[in-house]
Amino acid sequence: MSERHLSETRLASFDFPEPLQRGIKDAGFSHCTPIQAQTLPLALAGKDVAGQAQTGTGKTAAYLLAIMSHLLHQPPKQGKHPRALVVAPTRELAVQVHKDAELLGKYTGLRLALVYGGTGYDSQRKQLEEGVDIVIGTPGRLIDYHKQHVFELRDVEVVVVDEADRMFDLGFIKDIRYMLRRMPKPENRLSMLFSATLSFRVTELAYEHMNNPQLIKIETDQVTADRIQELSYYPANEEKMPLLIGLLRSMDATRTMLFVNTKRTAEDVSAYLECNGFPAAMLSGDVPQNKRQQFLSQFERGEIPILVATDVAARGLHIPGVTHVINFDLPQDAEDYVHRIGRTARAGASGDAISFVCETYAFSLPEIERYIGHPIPSAPVDAALLADINIPAHTPRHRSATPKRGGGGRGEQRPSRPRRSPKPGSHRGGHS
Repeated sequence: MSERHLSETRLASFDFPEPLQRGIKDAGFSHCTPIQAQTLPLALAGKDVAGQAQTGTGKTAAYLLAIMSHLLHQPPKQGKHPRALVVAPTRELAVQVHKDAELLGKYTGLRLALVYGGTGYDSQRKQLEEGVDIVIGTPGRLIDYHKQHVFELRDVEVVVVDEADRMFDLGFIKDIRYMLRRMPKPENRLSMLFSATLSFRVTELAYEHMNNPQLIKIETDQVTADRIQELSYYPANEEKMPLLIGLLRSMDATRTMLFVNTKRTAEDVSAYLECNGFPAAMLSGDVPQNKRQQFLSQFERGEIPILVATDVAARGLHIPGVTHVINFDLPQDAEDYVHRIGRTARAGASGDAISFVCETYAFSLPEIERYIGHPIPSAPVDAALLADINIPAHTPRHRSATPKRGGGGRGEQRPSRPRRSPKPGSHRGGHS
């Protein structure tokens, strides 16, 4: 972990219970990140917090330490209902938070439950029925169990809403309000809200359901992490796949996340990667949960070097050692660009983010550059970068991801060709 990533505040300076201190030591944490240094003094004093910070800056550990410290310092109530609730917008984020909670809380004796849709309905229900201290889950499954009276919210002492802006984007905000209204009044519980952006709608939610929350904003000179090396290329649609394969062959991309805008493109790109000697797994919204977890585990262990994903994976995943993020399709939402490239350069590391500004999605670039506050440097698409590629036996349906060439079976190659000269004024310059 880079020292630049940390503050001068030591975690040992806080009055954490001894079991929690052991968990912190096992996790290898010594100094606070900036969001932790500002959040913990307030939360440990019982004050509500609404925090904004870049992705990968330690928000999860900040609220988990505050939750566990609070629960260990307070005598437990009688009953089996949860004392703390963490609500996350995606299954992947909920799984990661639970993993971190197990690490930090393994000596505390606090009972954890992980609740999310798509799998494990009966086992999750049974765990809640047996009684837990901290529930970490996604809104849909939580609401389902609550309406069946599997658990109640009346004993909640601490609540965390993570990635609040994403809750709005995914249409979960009514579910969040439903749960918050069934908990003790804001003055009778500790509430924390975290978001990549504290927009008007997020702060409105905070002031409506929290007790005079203290706003924390970790300001940086730029929206994207300064340890991410950004670069863009301007390929024609039919050049995107040869360019992708050429770049992968030329760089040491040991762990790469490759983002596309649609499931269909994810299928096509995955097929081309496999056909050209790059094992890849695909992560999209309708991949079964057990498969998603299997792919993520294999990617984290380095067994699969490339993960092709739609924006379902753009937030909440903390996978150490991601060396490269490639935007095969430029995202149509500027915030998604930040969240995508934030999968690399996490926890003080450095990384590369490469974006293809193609004919289909080039219109998104001006908004992205306005949002991040700087132009993305560009490089020319030289003929040497356009690789000869094998074409999958089955012709992909998404034409912009493929070479414009008839026929094609496994083993057929697309020859590289010189980069055509751009029309006057059509090529971006001055950013290389």
